[in-house]
Amino acid sequence: MNNYSEKFEKMRKAGSLASNTLDMITGYIKPGLSTNKIDELCYEFIKDNGGHSAPLYYRGFNKSICTSLNHVVCHGIPGERVLEDGDILNIDVTAILHNHYGDTSRMFTVGKPSVKSMNLINVTYESLMKSIEILKPGKKLGDIGHEIQTHVEKAGFSVVRDFCGHGIGDVFHQSPNILHYGKKNTGPELQPGMTFTIEPMINAGKYEVKILNDGWTAVTKDKTLSAQFEHTVGITDNGYEIFTESVKNLKRPPYN
Repeated sequence: MNNYSEKFEKMRKAGSLASNTLDMITGYIKPGLSTNKIDELCYEFIKDNGGHSAPLYYRGFNKSICTSLNHVVCHGIPGERVLEDGDILNIDVTAILHNHYGDTSRMFTVGKPSVKSMNLINVTYESLMKSIEILKPGKKLGDIGHEIQTHVEKAGFSVVRDFCGHGIGDVFHQSPNILHYGKKNTGPELQPGMTFTIEPMINAGKYEVKILNDGWTAVTKDKTLSAQFEHTVGITDNGYEIFTESVKNLKRPPYN
């Protein structure tokens, strides 16, 4: 028994509730559905399964999830907006269970997406998984960003600089910050027992973003599309564990 077993067990449960929420909502994502309805369904599912939604009332945020459509990079606020054919959508869920946090997001496509948007989604997902696959004690935080940046820029896309992953456990956001760009062999060393999110936000155009007047919604400055995937992970004695994997094996769209 290692000294982080109990923490990891709680992280598994919280992470599982978050990923199960995304599994649940998948079948609802169709043209005509409002982002408010998505929020409502996710809120009820988390509550019915014994959890709480972390974003609700967090620093004044008044919804239980984030819904980021098309050129919205992150922190999109659910509202009256109805999904339309061709939209791409990130749903970001953080569930609290047993006083621990599970934080994950996936991209969804509405109707028939464009080839360009699917390419962006695929590259974003691949960059996340490539950065996870290298995780083990002794690797450095800069190695994570290097994996993501190298893969993304090779495909002609850009990595958002203004937001990053973060330490997580019995607190929503804590150190260390996990940058999604960087140089190999730089930054603090990964240690067994560390738990954090990796959540690259990738833009089809330039990486600059701006925050709308609501104080939350971040959009691409050049109005190009943006995509994001997120997992909560833990560092084990000889590798890593993903706490937010889908039990239904729903990794990236299309979710058939």
